[in-house]
Amino acid sequence: MSRGVLDEESFRLCCRLLLQRSEQLRDGWSWKAVQGSEEGYLRKTALRSVVIDPSPARDQEGSGSDSEPRTSCQSCPDQQGREKEESALVASVDTDRVSGAIDDDEDDEDDGVCTVSGGSSQVLQYEYHILHSCSYAAPVLYFRAFTQEGRSLTLEEVWSSVHPSFRLRLQSSPLNTISLQEHPLLGQPFFMLHPCRTEEFMRPVLQAQDQHRPVNYVLSWLSVVGPVVGLDVPLKYSTSPGSSTEPH
Repeated sequence: MSRGVLDEESFRLCCRLLLQRSEQLRDGWSWKAVQGSEEGYLRKTALRSVVIDPSPARDQEGSGSDSEPRTSCQSCPDQQGREKEESALVASVDTDRVSGAIDDDEDDEDDGVCTVSGGSSQVLQYEYHILHSCSYAAPVLYFRAFTQEGRSLTLEEVWSSVHPSFRLRLQSSPLNTISLQEHPLLGQPFFMLHPCRTEEFMRPVLQAQDQHRPVNYVLSWLSVVGPVVGLDVPLKYSTSPGSSTEPH
């Protein structure tokens, strides 16, 4: 664990602790099992008011010229050919936009709305999934977003909805790509924060912890990656011993 990697068994145990605390806080997380499989994922939906920035990261200094409004992950072996895959997914993303995203599990939605200041805003429906990647030995955040009319956001709109300060950090930090991928368990188009360098940024996080104080890897990881796409982790999670305890 100190190396920054997470096996599947530890992932499930960390998820159980997060779910226990989420239930206490009424934070909306739930575990969704895949029918006919032992696999599953954490899920949460939220309504958020955001501003779609008309000048996304590609227009900022150092972001490139006419490329898609996302940074690339040059160190990832599966990066080549991603644009073709994303084009195919874009063509089918709207066919899945209402299948459980807008009206499924309405009781999981956030009670409040997170408003981004400046300019006109629009309320969007976000659906977040946390899965385990065996290839990267790390959790992965998948998400999708919809307007109140049911239209799914494009990759450019998703990137433009990221707060400018986070966009700058994405360009120079290990959290360096948002891409459109097929959900590995559902087979539907989802946006994803790529996990190729999760171990790199989680290693110092874990090493900084008191060696005698167990850490919930998933919770620590989520507090880093979640805010990038509007998913904040309430500070109350850290007030419970169970929320920061990693099972042995």
